Amino acid sequence: MQRKAYVSGAAVLLAAVLAGCTGGSGVGSPAPDSKGGDTGTTAPVAQPGKYRTLPEACGAVDHDTLDTLLPGIQEMTDETLQEKAYAGEATLTYDTDRRDGCDWKVASTAATDHLFVDFERVVSYDNTVSDEEKAGELYGARQSGADLPEPAASASAPASGGATPSPSGSPSGSPSDGASGSAGDNGSGSGAPSAPSATASPSQTPADLQPRVLDDLGDEAFLDDKLNTGSSTAQQRTVTVVFRTSNVIVTIEYSEQPTSSTDTPDSEEMQDRAQKLARKLASRLND
Repeated sequence: MQRKAYVSGAAVLLAAVLAGCTGGSGVGSPAPDSKGGDTGTTAPVAQPGKYRTLPEACGAVDHDTLDTLLPGIQEMTDETLQEKAYAGEATLTYDTDRRDGCDWKVASTAATDHLFVDFERVVSYDNTVSDEEKAGELYGARQSGADLPEPAASASAPASGGATPSPSGSPSGSPSDGASGSAGDNGSGSGAPSAPSATASPSQTPADLQPRVLDDLGDEAFLDDKLNTGSSTAQQRTVTVVFRTSNVIVTIEYSEQPTSSTDTPDSEEMQDRAQKLARKLASRLND
């Protein structure tokens, strides 16, 4: 009887141990989740970006576009050199799914043209900030750094200038003459007719060619236009277009330096070419 009672006690003890093990595995089941925080409250995780890969930058610009942007390519008689010019030179990168760029530089009889295209796919490492939001932050910093003129200021300057000719009393003064009223203060009366035209030339750039925000490209975009006049050689103009589509930021830099030191690259033509390329690249991203 004692032996039978002992066996019953052992069975009860074994059952209790097994019950404890089973209960322990249930409590410990969340352990494999290495994320911090209370597992009972699930915080929303920001969505990943739309794009997971990038186009190959050197293959993203077709030959016809390169012929337009870099006229010197068509002047080449050596087919090997021409193909090399079309191919461009890939920029150094360690992960082409995160960043990829390409350079083209070609000289012609009239000028040397340089084109740079860069794709950057932004990834946020903060679970509360989406890839697109992070890309928006980086794009915003780029636009702020460009220091674009205020559209209202550049558009209203000629209008407000139109009010100043009447006090000046100049019968032959045009609105642009009045806007540059300082020209009348600068000196000789005989030079008065030519002075307004001299002062008007810097402000002659139309508002639609000023550095500005672009409304019809990607989610947000801007264009910058700079003319380098600081050297004794020919003037170099650089047109930059930057746009963001979801979590990808695309940069285009297009510059031209004429062979003749008296020539100035045409702003309207270069801006038009750069914007057409930008729209093609935006379409390429969505293919």
